[in-house]
Amino acid sequence: MISVGIDVSKGKSTVCIMKPCGEILESPFDIGHTADELDSLISLIKSFDEETRVVMEDTGHYHLPVATYLSSHNIFVCCVNALRMKKFCSQSIRRAKTDKIDSIKIASFGITYWNELVKAYPSNVIYDELKFLARQYYQVTGMLVKSKVNFSNLLDQVMPKINDVLSNQGENHKLTEFVNRYIHFQNILDMGEMKFTSDYCKWAKKKGYRLNERKAAEILALAQNGIPTLPNSQSVKIAVSEAVKLIHSIEESRNTILAQMQDLCNTLPEYSVVKEMDCIGDTLAPRIIAEIGDVRRFKNKHSLIAYAGIDAPPYQSGAFHASERHISKRGNSYLRKTGYEIMQSLIKHKPADNAVYDFIQKKRSEGKCGKEAMIAGLNKFLRVYYGKVMEFYSEH
Repeated sequence: MISVGIDVSKGKSTVCIMKPCGEILESPFDIGHTADELDSLISLIKSFDEETRVVMEDTGHYHLPVATYLSSHNIFVCCVNALRMKKFCSQSIRRAKTDKIDSIKIASFGITYWNELVKAYPSNVIYDELKFLARQYYQVTGMLVKSKVNFSNLLDQVMPKINDVLSNQGENHKLTEFVNRYIHFQNILDMGEMKFTSDYCKWAKKKGYRLNERKAAEILALAQNGIPTLPNSQSVKIAVSEAVKLIHSIEESRNTILAQMQDLCNTLPEYSVVKEMDCIGDTLAPRIIAEIGDVRRFKNKHSLIAYAGIDAPPYQSGAFHASERHISKRGNSYLRKTGYEIMQSLIKHKPADNAVYDFIQKKRSEGKCGKEAMIAGLNKFLRVYYGKVMEFYSEH
């Protein structure tokens, strides 16, 4: 029984090799994340006559090169949840922390929980790509939100309240394209009523928007009564134009990422099953599959719910039994976010004879607040998702 503890960091790792009773075979030493140095570690591990297992923290993506390379050479690798490892390492009274000390503690974890170590198996490449793209999708969405907030702040200073009259909806960029054309209320006033109305109608027709002279009159009234706080200068024109370009560019990037996710999902057998579920279309289906991954890796529906972090662990002490527990939130926050969007879609569309929607309404009728009822609905949804996808795989 030999435990190899690896404390992974960016570009390098610290390795300690230990036997039971704290006997250290190899004092902590550093290795780089290169094929040559990992090959030397593999040779060292295979030189031992006893069963050897490698233990490391699941540290985002830093551990992946090491775990993947060692696994490809038929070495037992266990990736431990970072929170669980942190709690194990914090048991010491003197909380000294260095890479060498951490590698010793990780090796000690392997000895202590030897019979509980689970071998890490490489997942399906498609699911890995989907998860990677989903993370990029969220990053780009965050950038889009910030750019829209900046654009809204600019509007308040050059065309106050214009977003009460015009708006962007889906692929419709009417507001941003209008602002990019006219830039400032002063430009509208300088054109005059007749010229602006004619120009607005021609622009709307060219862009494929509905012709509406009444809308032009509303905009003109806003321009006459509005009080812009920025001058109609070249600097303001550049700022507004670049803000519009940024929004359109980020939206295009996000759509490209989503299109690739859809292409990948088309190769997965369960994609058609997921899309058949109410209120899950071409946008939400790839995202929920990306976050759940291969559902067959969960031993039951409760494991999937725990993975999402919406389980409520029991709490009992003596005669006290807690009847109301908060969700653990020890799980995939992106899965919770995507699932919550699905619940919002169900609430909006109110599908008939839908078990999840009916369950949400039932919880609301019992006095549960909106978010609490929706989380309960998400719990129900994951159970339904697990059941349908597993049934599909069992039949095919």
